[in-house]
Amino acid sequence: MAKDLIARLDKGPVLCAEGYLFAMERRGYLQAGPFVPEVVLENPEVVAQLHREFIRAGSDVVQAFTYYGHREKLRIIGKENLLEPLQKNALKIAHEVTKEFPRLDLMVCGDVANTNIYDPNDKNSIKECQKMYEEQILWAKEANVNFVVAETINWVEEMKIALKAIKDEGLIAVTNFAIPRGDKTRDGYSAEDACKIIEDLGADVVGLNCYRGPKTTMKLLQKVRKKVSCHVAGLPVPYRTTEKDPTFLNIIDEGCDCIPEGNAFPVALDNFLCNRYEMAEFAKDCLSKKINFIGICCGAEAHHVREMAIAIGKKPISYKYCPDMSKHFHHGTDASLKKVNMEIKY
Repeated sequence: MAKDLIARLDKGPVLCAEGYLFAMERRGYLQAGPFVPEVVLENPEVVAQLHREFIRAGSDVVQAFTYYGHREKLRIIGKENLLEPLQKNALKIAHEVTKEFPRLDLMVCGDVANTNIYDPNDKNSIKECQKMYEEQILWAKEANVNFVVAETINWVEEMKIALKAIKDEGLIAVTNFAIPRGDKTRDGYSAEDACKIIEDLGADVVGLNCYRGPKTTMKLLQKVRKKVSCHVAGLPVPYRTTEKDPTFLNIIDEGCDCIPEGNAFPVALDNFLCNRYEMAEFAKDCLSKKINFIGICCGAEAHHVREMAIAIGKKPISYKYCPDMSKHFHHGTDASLKKVNMEIKY
């Protein structure tokens, strides 16, 4: 099969597992708040293992963990000198793990994210944004990635800067907006209009990621699909966001009064987590709507990815460990099970 993303998407769905920030924070290798992926330098073997888990679960894409590994994030923690080694090591890890699975037709992608410094009224911030995207994308190109994802960006004008940097290096661009409460980008565009603008400027794939769970993402995603002619991407967070709370950034857990400051985001979202079957339904919904770049963002775990892979017709490596409740001591149906254990009501 081709390593060209568009050729792959033309043939059918491509699954992309993301969510490295939250996964590493939960495992104790990354600090919530700053959310800087120092783990790629401090504990590279942990990053490699998460890549393996996502690959085994069915991800077609190994995304280098460069998300939030940019100049502004490193400035905040006083470690700008780590920028280049962090970026290059993340890319190296992704490639090395990919080589461990020679029978799979995996793609490696680079990743750039919201810079957190873009200000439409500050020309200097625009110039700094451009520099940040250009340096990261150049390192990705030097590492021979198959494409670059620009994501979690909620300004159309900032996305234009990221897109230009990607296309100037001759790379395939996947451009994913994160849409805040109000269903518009921060500069006032609907999700579908924002994606259409970026498509017209040369993006190869447009879509949405982060902020919103499956249901509130799909509400906007189907409008995007109707508006654009290129391939569309959908990578929600695996949390149950609602019309009342369409994003996970300001959710209050009414059943818990011990969360500091009351906001469940980012480290007390447990009660809102989608199960694997909900994520599978999202994947099937994407497939039925011809949304072929399918994935999952912050909060993802391998069991989510596996169920999504199965839902779109894949049989990943870890398929052999899918649940088989027929052999459960109490719920099972296997003839060899002890009936005494099945008769009791627990």
